[in-house]
Amino acid sequence: MASGSERVVVVGVDDSAHSYHALETALDLFFIPFKANPRFKLVVVHGRPTATSFLGVAGPGTVDIIPMVEQDLNKTAELVKKKCSEVCSAKSVEISSLEVIEGDPRNIMLEAVERHHACVIVLGSHGYGAVKRVFLGSVSDYLAHHAHCSVMIVKKPKAKPTSTETH
Repeated sequence: MASGSERVVVVGVDDSAHSYHALETALDLFFIPFKANPRFKLVVVHGRPTATSFLGVAGPGTVDIIPMVEQDLNKTAELVKKKCSEVCSAKSVEISSLEVIEGDPRNIMLEAVERHHACVIVLGSHGYGAVKRVFLGSVSDYLAHHAHCSVMIVKKPKAKPTSTETH
């Protein structure tokens, strides 16, 4: 863990409402109350999948679409960076480091925790059930078992039905 005033909060983001909610929650808990005297450094990390892992199975013709998938993944990564910057800017919080790293998000987040000597990692929960977690792999579940720091898993509240939806 980092020393004294250089405590680090790592927030893992993807292109989902769940991760942006986790980022906002981290800002509200760790940064907004201490604006005058910041006590944490903010590191935001986006684990960008590889084109081949995104496609899953390689076969005839796959080579032809890899450049298009790469381009789309790069575009998504830029949008994630822009959205994170906007969220932090709206709350007047400075990002110490905004990283996009290609690979398996579980390993990327674990390495970011170690590299930055984080005292806590904050992640959004997609709310997958047990079966989906087994097949898709849960980044938050993996980090809860392997990270050498506190792990905060933020659930996005379910939207409450409006009065017009209940009738």
